[in-house]
Amino acid sequence: MDRLLDVIESSVSVGVRQLCCREGTQARSFARGCENLKHLAQLTVGEELFRQIVESEGKAVLRASDDGQLELDWSGADCHATTPKGDATTRMYASADGVLVPTITRKEKDKRRETALKWRKETPRSKRGKLKRLPTVKHGTDQRYKQVYVTIFYDQSQEHRLVGVTRKRVAGLKKLLKRDGERVGLLDARERQGIIDGAVCLRSNLEEIPLQGAGGGISLDFYHFSGHVGEAAVATLGNKDSPPCKEWLGQVLHTAKHEGYEPFFQQLIEWRSGLRGHKRKAADKLIGYVAPRQEMICYEQCRAKGLDIGSGPMESMCGVTTDRLKGRGRRWDLDNAESLMALEALYQSTGLWDRHWKNAFAHQN
Repeated sequence: MDRLLDVIESSVSVGVRQLCCREGTQARSFARGCENLKHLAQLTVGEELFRQIVESEGKAVLRASDDGQLELDWSGADCHATTPKGDATTRMYASADGVLVPTITRKEKDKRRETALKWRKETPRSKRGKLKRLPTVKHGTDQRYKQVYVTIFYDQSQEHRLVGVTRKRVAGLKKLLKRDGERVGLLDARERQGIIDGAVCLRSNLEEIPLQGAGGGISLDFYHFSGHVGEAAVATLGNKDSPPCKEWLGQVLHTAKHEGYEPFFQQLIEWRSGLRGHKRKAADKLIGYVAPRQEMICYEQCRAKGLDIGSGPMESMCGVTTDRLKGRGRRWDLDNAESLMALEALYQSTGLWDRHWKNAFAHQN
């Protein structure tokens, strides 16, 4: 890959690489991206070269981030917010989540190679000399879908935002959070709140960075919380549109949001005492979910400080970074999927898209 990067950087101008990356992340396929370049910019690029340019540039972005070459022109000190009492403060949010991307398995790669070899074997001897040598087969994945982690640091108005991606499992997530927390100057913000969907690995990794806010600095996304409560309500009280279900669900969610965990948990205990059989099992499941997350269910504290209780920006980034990867018949090598996501994360991060290409132009000159 390093040799490929050197070839592309020496033979393809920065301007062309930038156009290819724009189209490569926005078009629905590399073939469509080539067509768009031809019609809009009068550039003719082969589909395979186009793909190599986009994927190699994404890897260059990941490498530049690791090496500290992409500096931000803002920090936590610039993330201004106002408290409910009208006092000025600086505030930053941190979040992380895992997304599944479609990958090519080793079994699929072996099958494709067998098909290619069979076709070449059946090709007449007179034409075999013109065939290109088959490239080395990359190792496929062991599963159809693999998880990639997405992280985001942002301020109250979302004017400042840093998005990161990694395919290197939990250890990679921990490293990414620490690195980007330092890049945004997290300690420069007086209020530092984490918001996650409740996954244990996400919480343990967020605890590694210096958060300080409601619930010990990490809160449970209210949408995911209400989803678990809603499932239990349907399992015990019938259809979600039935009056008993709607009434009970509205009461307990209102209590959790405005009064705190203890009154909310007391309502759950009273509700559970009147259940039997499979309904009681559904209640036990909900209690088993909320009890270990007691500290994170701190919505009344968040509201008192003017903090968000939802992870909307995180969910949005999970969608936009994987949009190019998903679709009928799409399969990716995991490193190439990460590189496409890195380009989109670069675009979504405040000021970094222009900073990356400015550095690239300076390097070429």
